Amino acid sequence: MNSFLDIELKPDAEMRENVLMNKVYAKLHKTLFDIKATDIGVSFPQYKVMLGKVLRVHSSVERLAQLQNSNWLGGLAGYCAISDIQTIPVEAKYRMVSRIQSNMTQSKLNRLIKRGSITDSEVKAYKAKMFTKGLDNPFVELESGSNGHNHRRYIQFSEILDNPLPGEFDSFGLSKTATVPWF
Repeated sequence: MNSFLDIELKPDAEMRENVLMNKVYAKLHKTLFDIKATDIGVSFPQYKVMLGKVLRVHSSVERLAQLQNSNWLGGLAGYCAISDIQTIPVEAKYRMVSRIQSNMTQSKLNRLIKRGSITDSEVKAYKAKMFTKGLDNPFVELESGSNGHNHRRYIQFSEILDNPLPGEFDSFGLSKTATVPWF
C-alpha cells in the first residue's frame, strides 16, 4: 500500500455534504465488492467530529489505476474532484479505520421479544440502556442492496501508529487489523 488518491466532495444546494459522502461511499463499496478487493483501504483525512469532505483511497498504483479506469463514480463524478494517484509521504503515520457496532440495538431487542426471552420490565430497562449507550462516532448511511433498508455504518479510528500493520480490508475499505497511512 504505497499510493493513494483523494476524492474531494463538492456539495451544493441540491446535494448536501453528508448525502454526497453516503452516495460516493456506497458506490465505492459496490465497486470493491464487485472486484473482490481486499487490498484497498479508505481513510477520512479531514475527520474531526464528522468524516469531512475528503475520502482517501489507499492501495497500489496498479489497483488504484484499475479503480479509476472503471468509471465507478458514474454521474457522481461531477460532484467530486479526484486527485491523480500519488505516493504516500515518507513521514506518514498509520492507523486502523474500522467499523464499530453497538451491541444493544432495536433489532436485537425485537429478536429477544419474539423469542420470549425478555419480560416487559426488562424491555424498558433494555431500551433505557440502549439509548444511554448509543454510538457517537461519525457514520455513513447506506442502503442495503438486499432489503432496501437504510443502515448506519459507524466508523472508529485507532490510535496513530509509527509503523504499518498488514492485513486485509473488507468491501467497505475498512479493517480491524490492517492500517492505512495517515497524513
